[in-house]
Parts: sequence; C-alpha cells; structure tokens
Amino acid sequence: MAHHVQNYNLDQKFDFNSGIKKPILTVLVIGAVLLGIGIILAMTSGGHAEEGAEAGAHAFHWYERLFANIWINNVYFTGIAIVGVFFFAIQYAAQAGWSAPITRVMLSLGNWLPFAAILMIAGFFLMGHNLFHWWHAELFDPNSSEYDSIIDGKGSFFYWPMEKGTFPIFYVARMVIFFGFWIFFFNKFKKIAAAEDQLGGTSHWFKMRSWSAYFLVFFAVSSSIAAWDWVMSIDTHWFSTLFGWYVFSSWFVAALSAITLLTIFLRGQGYLEMVNENHIHDLGKFVFGFSIFWTYLWFSQFLLIYYANIPEESVYFVERLTSDVYGPFIFVNIGLNFVLPFLVLMTRDSKRHGVFLKLVCTLLIVGHWIDFILMVQPGTLGHNGGVGLMEVGSLLVFGSVVALVVLGGLAKGNLVPKNHPMLEESYNHHI
Repeated sequence: MAHHVQNYNLDQKFDFNSGIKKPILTVLVIGAVLLGIGIILAMTSGGHAEEGAEAGAHAFHWYERLFANIWINNVYFTGIAIVGVFFFAIQYAAQAGWSAPITRVMLSLGNWLPFAAILMIAGFFLMGHNLFHWWHAELFDPNSSEYDSIIDGKGSFFYWPMEKGTFPIFYVARMVIFFGFWIFFFNKFKKIAAAEDQLGGTSHWFKMRSWSAYFLVFFAVSSSIAAWDWVMSIDTHWFSTLFGWYVFSSWFVAALSAITLLTIFLRGQGYLEMVNENHIHDLGKFVFGFSIFWTYLWFSQFLLIYYANIPEESVYFVERLTSDVYGPFIFVNIGLNFVLPFLVLMTRDSKRHGVFLKLVCTLLIVGHWIDFILMVQPGTLGHNGGVGLMEVGSLLVFGSVVALVVLGGLAKGNLVPKNHPMLEESYNHHI
C-alpha cells in the first residue's frame, strides 16, 4: 500500500451517540403524534363510503386506511433494505474499486431486513384479508353471486396446493422463502466482511464476489415476484409484464438516495475522510441515471397501455388519472422523481456538492414513497385514500425506526473495509 494512504484511519467505527439519536427520536415522536391525530380524525369522521368494484363493494372503515399505510411503508422500506444489499453485491460482482470505502454503508441498509420480515409476514396475516381482494373465498365459488372467473383463474398462484379461497399457503411460502434467503445472504456478507477485517488477504474478497453472484441471481427472480405478490396482486384483475422492473427501479432510486445521504452525513461527522468529491459524484450519477431509468419504465408502461387502449389494461391508469384524490399526485410523482433530479443534477458540479444531493435525495425518498401510495391505495382504499396526517405520520415513524436500526447496525462493525484489496484504487479515484 502506498505510503500516503497511511494518514487515513482504517479502524474507524461509527459512534451512534445521543447527539445523533436525539433528532431521530424527535422525528419519531412527531410522526407518532401525527399518526395518532390522523387515526383519531379518521375514527371520528364516520367515513363509510362505498368502495369500487375492484376492492369489493363494502362499507369503508378507518382502520383500512391504517392497514394500507402500514403495508405501503412495509413494502417500501423492505425494498430500500434489500436493494442496499443488492448494490453492495453489485460492487463485488463487477469488481468495482471506486466504491470500496462505502460498501459497508450500502450493506448497513440490510440491517432492517429481519425487522421487515416480521412486520411483513405478521402484517399479511393481520391485514391481508382487508388489503387483498383475492383473499375472499366467495370469489372462487361458482355458486356464489360474488364469483369472479378471472380471479379464480389466478387462484392457484396464491393458494396452491390448497383449495382456492382457503389459506394462501403458496403466497406465504414465497414471502418466507424470499426473506429467509435475503437475510441469509445479508448475514453471509457480514460474516465474510468481518473475517476480511480480522484476517486480511484476498481470499475473502474472492469469496464475497462468488456469494454476490449467487445472491444477484436469486435477487433478480425474488424481487420481481415480490413486486407481483405484494403490490400488483392488489389490483387482482390487472397485470403488467414490466411491473417487477418498475417496482425495482423505484426501490433502487430510493435506496441510492438513502446511501448517498448516509455517506454525506458520515463525511459531515468526520468519518470516511478518504471519500472525496469524486466518490460523491459517482453516487450522484447513479441517482441521476436511475431516476431517468425509472421515468423510462413509467412512461413505457403508460404509453403502451394508453396506445393499445384495452379496457382491462387502461383501467389502472384511468382510475388514477381521473380521480380527484390521486390525479394530482400523478404529476407530483413525475415532478419529484423525474423533473426535479433531471434539472438539478444535470450539471457536473451539482453532483459533486452535498447541498444539491441532500435536497434531491431527500425529495426522491418522499417522491418514491408517493409512487408506492399510487400503486397501493387505489386498489385497497378506492377514493378514500390520499395523503394526510396518517400517511405523513406513518412515514416519519417508519423512517425514523429504520434509521435507528440501520445506524445501530452500522455502529457495530468497522466503517471501512480496511483490508479490501481495492482500497488504494479508491483513494486515487478521479473523474
């Protein structure tokens, strides 16, 4: 290793002190208060609006909106967590050198996965019957007035090998398997990283590269199916062949934004002194590029459905664009997730300065949360959805709890992979 790199502290550990915890806990309390007020307002408003056909005609109850909020945030932050692990694995599979000092930042997002697994699985059992129209036995009974031949045709995807309309064992099994393997790979990466710190050498880097390749294959399949299961199946009649890619792109931009914000935050706290403007520039380019990638997928999906104008496909966008509740948020979605990052991050300098990236990345995390609201609420709440105190409160509660878990996990190990064979290449990274 070159002599000039010895000035860097490679044994640094993140100190998750009370000064950092206090503002996060403050946000948590504010979010809990807003959520509580939102729940009280929903309970006292006496809303019993009739739902649309897709969600099933029934009287609306306040707790359905709470259930939808919990599910939206569960899915959203689960995606950010697993994509953090995905981006970490990409660095090793691609033999990337520039990112060596910040790989532990990427991996730290995975600390949320065990909590996400508990919340997702428990949430499905407690709320699934209200969220998923296909979990109603009468839809599969030909003798029932509620019988739905389309949903009956899709029933095996949820219920096999059990009888349709009983218990969705195939659906639950997929969820358990996905989380089981995601957490397994995350812990495997942490174990290899810890061994590399202790023992050095290049064997652990090669082992990490191999395990990363295995993970990426599994992730490619599991993330798409998870998107079908957890989001697309809410609108049970509707489907899109690129929906898995679309959900992944939304998760990816949000996770890249979180990684960028966390890296800038750590630099501001005096850590990661070997990370310079060139590394930040690369993160900015990823955020900029994949914001355009998300827009490309959004527009591709919209244009094909709009042009073909097949009723069973176009209904998905019609019920969103023509709604007084969701229509305005379509344009907020495009503005925050495409127009803003495209215009602000277009120049080279804006991608090298933290003030621009902190603004854009924060708004992108909010923007893609709105994207998931638009994916989930119309099929679960009909015209009883929207963004109010309950939604904002639930986002702040989930976001602050995730931040506590991620930063707590980050503080348990070395912040820098001190024996990574490409660290010196990263020190000399220049673009």
